[in-house]
Parts: sequence; structure tokens; C-alpha cells
Amino acid sequence: MDETRPDLDAILPFLPLVDRSSSLFWPSRVVDALKALSEGPDFSGVDSGVLLFDVIIEIRHALGLSRERLDPNAAEGYALFFDEFIGRVESRKWFEDTVPALATLMLRLPSLLEEHYQKADTIVFQAKDGSVVKTGLRILGPQESGIVILSQELIGSLLSCSLFCLFPVVHRDSKDLPLINFDQLFGCLCASGRPSQEHKLKCLKHYFERICCSMPKGSVSFERKVLPFEQSHLGVGYPDTIFWAKSVAPLCSFTVFEEGFIEDQHLDALEVDFANSYIGGGALRTGCVQEEIRFMINPELIVAMLFLPSMVDNEAIEIVGAERFSSYGGYGSSFVFLGDFLDKSNLDSLGRQKTRIVAIDALCYPRSKQYKVQGLIRETNKAFCGFLDHSDRVKCQKIFRKGILPGDGFVQDISSVNTGSSGTQQARTCLGHSGEPDCPVSSTSTEQSSERSGDVILTENSNQEYNQAPEVEENIGVATGNWGCGAFGGDPEIKSVIQWLACSQALRPFLLYYTFGEMTLSRLEEVSQWILSHGWTVGDLWDMLVEYSSKRLKGETHLGFFAWLLPPAPQ
Repeated sequence: MDETRPDLDAILPFLPLVDRSSSLFWPSRVVDALKALSEGPDFSGVDSGVLLFDVIIEIRHALGLSRERLDPNAAEGYALFFDEFIGRVESRKWFEDTVPALATLMLRLPSLLEEHYQKADTIVFQAKDGSVVKTGLRILGPQESGIVILSQELIGSLLSCSLFCLFPVVHRDSKDLPLINFDQLFGCLCASGRPSQEHKLKCLKHYFERICCSMPKGSVSFERKVLPFEQSHLGVGYPDTIFWAKSVAPLCSFTVFEEGFIEDQHLDALEVDFANSYIGGGALRTGCVQEEIRFMINPELIVAMLFLPSMVDNEAIEIVGAERFSSYGGYGSSFVFLGDFLDKSNLDSLGRQKTRIVAIDALCYPRSKQYKVQGLIRETNKAFCGFLDHSDRVKCQKIFRKGILPGDGFVQDISSVNTGSSGTQQARTCLGHSGEPDCPVSSTSTEQSSERSGDVILTENSNQEYNQAPEVEENIGVATGNWGCGAFGGDPEIKSVIQWLACSQALRPFLLYYTFGEMTLSRLEEVSQWILSHGWTVGDLWDMLVEYSSKRLKGETHLGFFAWLLPPAPQ
């Protein structure tokens, strides 16, 4: 491995390996312990949760982690789960088959990382203009747009280290990184008394069993998306009220589902993760709502917690390719693991499942702030950042081109990219900040490329280009629901409209909205169709939202947005 590789140097303090002579190694005592485990319980003697935790402590001591205390209930949690909760037959299979396979997988971690770094920045992701896009494992810090692509095998090895609590934690706070070891997850099994905690662990146990039985061969990408606060030379910036008020983008089509789940949609939509600013939220503690459940049924999402620090107002995280492994029922305290799930999603040219998940964090307990202009801007821009395809420069250049006459700004031919039900299909003028031309594409566009931008992508197994550029995907919409509501305290009517505005401005062709039975959204279908029938633009709807919010703040109305907006029923 190249001694001068700064990405590895930066993330090495957060990995359980040592770097010697420009190569990664496990300490010899760790190798001995993992080799013993790989031989099975007849050789290692590890056939219970109690003994498994003893080995975890032994390995941590060999890594110099003994001073970093684990959750005080972790030992009891490992014993409870593996010795009582899963039953004798399952426990025997776990220790005879799965634990040895996990030990072997962890032994491979140094070589998997070596291979990853050799390929990541040279042949995995190369732009059409010949520039190389970095995809290697590294800390993607605040305001640092970029992408990391990991093989599913490498992810499995890293998550096995999480199960064994082998990641150092001492420096994670300084980088605003969430914890990724599983000690709190097991410790909370004792302290919480919640059956849902047991079922979260059953989802993860099932994931490890699946990959040990048949290792997936695909990859998963993790992208930090940024709308820079300072405008770039491309005119890209963090939109203000003028941007939204002057937008003439038509509203995209809007479909309401009173039942069903975002992850079950079948239209290749971008699926919204109602995220915590620290990605994963309480997934590895007692949390068990939308984001945490998604991280349990798609466990490969958890590895994002290793290298993606918390998000701020102008950032979002998109993850493509995370495979789903588990079926489930219930929500919150009623969550239950219901067995295996075979993810039949198609693969793209990078070997990723065509499952696109975007993590956006809403304001928590916004109360009156959500009706103030700065609150509306924050939430709309957060969703816009997540919904926008930051990699598609070609599409943006096609949509936003300089007008013929001076002062025309950018002329936008909406008809080919955003076919909402409003019937607005003529060329339109799009003005941004203070009447200056504006193009909604991130500064990352100079650095990133993807199969959707028509750029050339090289495979990991070949140095030859594809005969054709990867398929262009024009019809990726958004699937979402009551983002920022529920425990976060947002107004469901306001949040649904905000997401519609962001989806439409991002030129997504449709929005699928799952209400989860929220009674305040019983008129959502009626409202959306009424708005579409009047041919409103994004700017029109934004103005109505701002006017309503102002009246709400002044106490001039106590109606919900839908009742305020719709004309009164005829007498």
C-alpha cells in the first residue's frame, strides 16, 4: 500500500488494524484468537454468549482497547440473546457455523482493505474527461462532497468488527462520528425491557447468517451531498427565498398511499430515510422508528456510521445498493423480525442494488420555528439537497442553458424532464438569487460522475471500458412520507408540501407519499390534485406556504394549511 495515501492515514485511527511497512495487519494475538474461533467451538470452546463476550474482551485487550469501556450491560446482553432468547437449536447453529465464518471474514479484513484501496481510486469510478473520482474509504467530513464505494464483502467484514466491538471510539466525538460498535445495542437489551430490541438483534443475526452462507458480490455507494452556502463559479448555492419565490418549475405528479411502506415501492424511486443528523440515529441503541428499522432490515447502511460525520443544514447523504435481508412487522415498540427477505432489485453497472436511499434530517421540535421563513427555507433546502441528483452535470447543462435575450436568465425546457399533471410543458425562464441565473446542481458535479451522467465507468475486474456508457435513468422519482413529524414534532401538512416543492425543483418526475394513516393528511390527495389542476408552479405554491405560515405566526388563522388553502365547500 502507498505510504503517502492520506485517506488511509486519516481513517486508520478509527479502524481496529495496525499499519506496518505500508501494509495493514491484525496484531498477532488477534490473529490467534480469530483463527481459534474460525475452527469452530470444538477447537475454540466458544459455544455461548458468555464465552463469546469473553473472547471479545480478549481481542479488545490485544488491540489496546481495554481502557475504552463498553456498555456496562453488554456482557449480560450477549449472554441473554445468544443463550436464552434465540433458542438452543439456533444458538448451536450460530456458534458452529456463523461465528467461525465471521472470524474468517474478519481475518480477511486487512486484505479486503488492501484490495479496496488498490482499486478504489484507479479503475472503479472514472470520469468521461479522464479525471479520477475518489471512491476510497475515508472520513467524508462536513462540507466535503464526495463518494465512497465499498464491496458488500468488505462491508460484511467491517460490520463483523462492530458485532465484536473492535472499533476504537476515543477520537470519534472530535469528528462528530456516531458510535458503531454493538455493545450498547446488546446492553440496551437488558436495560430497556423492550421486545423490539430483541427483534432488532434478530435482524442483524439473520444478516450475518445470510452473508456467511452466501456472500453477496455487489457494492454499495455512500455519497455526502452538499449545497454550498457560498455560490460556486457554476452559480450553485444554497437557495434563498427569492430562488423559491421565482421558481417556475412545474409541480411534479403526486400520488398518495394511505397504506404500505416506502421500502416496498416498485418504481425505482429515491427512498427517504427520516434521518437523525447523526446517520443511523438510535439504530445501535433503543431507537426503533423509521430510520432505525431501515438500518435493521438493510444492515449494510450501518457501515455509513463508521465514516460519515453528522449532517448540517446544507447536507444530505445518499446510499445506493444496500441490500434488504429481513422481513418485519410493527413499528416502534411493536417491531418484530418476521424472517428472511430476498431482495430482487436489479443491479446497476457498479454491481449495486438499484435501491436508492437518501438520508435527510428534519428540525427537531420546531414548534413555531417551522412557520418562520428561515425554518421553511431550512427544511425545503434540506429536502432539495437530498432529492437533487448532484452527479448529473450533463442533465443540468441540458435543462439550464443561457437565454437568447439579455436578462432572460436560464431557459428551461421542462417538458422532457419533469412531467407533472399541471400540463405546464412550454419553455420557461428560471431565475435564481436576486435575479441572477441559477442552476440547481452541487459543486460536487466537478468531481463526481455516475452511470446517470453518461460518464464512462470501469469495472473492478477489468481495465477496459464498457462498449456503451451505462444506462441513463431519467425516471427516478421520490418515495417519502411524514418526514420530520411524529417524534420530531413537525406539522405533517407543511412537511408534505415542502417535500413536494423540493422534489419538483429537483426535477424528479413524481412523488409517492405514504401517509401511514396520519389523520391530518386525510385531504392530501384532494389538495394535491386541486393544486395540480390549477397549473401552479413551485414558486406559486411556495408563496402560498409563506403567506399561510405568516398568518399562522400572527395568530390570524388557526386552520391547518389544507383547510386554509382550499376554497370553502359550496353551501
